[in-house]
Amino acid sequence: MTTREEELKATIDDLTHEGKGILAADESTPTITKRFSAAGIECTEDTRRAYRELLLTTPGIGSHIGGVILYEETLGQKTNDGVLLAEVARRQGIVPGIKVDKGLTDLVNAPGDRITQGLDGLAERLAHYKQRGARFAKWRNVYPITNTNPTLLGIKANAEMLARYAALCQEQGLVPIVEPEVLLDGDHTIERCAEVTEAVQHAVFHALHRHYIKMEYIILKPNMVTPGKASPHKASPEEVARYTVMILRRTVPAAVPTINFLSGGQSPQEATRNLNAINIAYPKAPWGLSFSFARALQDTVLTTWAGDPKNTIAAQHILRRRAELNGLAWLGQYTELMDRTT
Repeated sequence: MTTREEELKATIDDLTHEGKGILAADESTPTITKRFSAAGIECTEDTRRAYRELLLTTPGIGSHIGGVILYEETLGQKTNDGVLLAEVARRQGIVPGIKVDKGLTDLVNAPGDRITQGLDGLAERLAHYKQRGARFAKWRNVYPITNTNPTLLGIKANAEMLARYAALCQEQGLVPIVEPEVLLDGDHTIERCAEVTEAVQHAVFHALHRHYIKMEYIILKPNMVTPGKASPHKASPEEVARYTVMILRRTVPAAVPTINFLSGGQSPQEATRNLNAINIAYPKAPWGLSFSFARALQDTVLTTWAGDPKNTIAAQHILRRRAELNGLAWLGQYTELMDRTT
């Protein structure tokens, strides 16, 4: 009989192939409604299902995507041919996972900080998701940067939530994606982002240790270290790589098998350039340096599709190419010329 540790190892092994990343397709209904609206698409259960079917049935997508994070609704949805979408992912060689947090609320006594909800009943939900085919889970915390945020309370409270979630996941035999996202919003410098990211990641790993998390069976999904979106200074990929690698080396245990960066509002091209620079800067990193992008993989796909089935093949071509370029960036083999000739 397979033990929980054997289950965790098998999932990590399936998610950590060189050149492959994770597609984040776990937008909540309010979030995907906003993105559909911006693309002129009516957001209904059927249009959401059709869009997620488009993503998962993209020919050859499993060559560059090893895992997909799904929203709860998606686990029960089927293709037009009646096949569960999680099964479609498996047939592509893609491991299905599930977003399990319940969104954000203000953190009491820490003005400006947010805390993630969803621990109540999580063990039972995880068992249910596992029965429906999920093999890993995701929980996202956010940390806004201001002159006073995040506070020490915000950093410690969110770290504790991530660790409690991770413990419940590993108890159920599900690999936890640990996502402490320092937000890109604001005009802060890259140095300020590095300072906050270091403090956040130190707190997260201290909490994971307190909760006896097996580091070999987690995935870290952090932000890259960048200036704020409104900063007058636009960092080069080399500068982003230098600061990002510096913070990772200071905070992340070598036992962690893979770091799958979020794109955090970067454009598709920015995210790919920065991922490539990070891999060039640290070719002998103890962890894989991969991607778990949402908008940086999907933005152009969604606008190309625009809710019209006639655009499906064109949209799928864009998704596969974007995934391929990020797979090359994982290997440090991407060039900007590849984007211009796409």
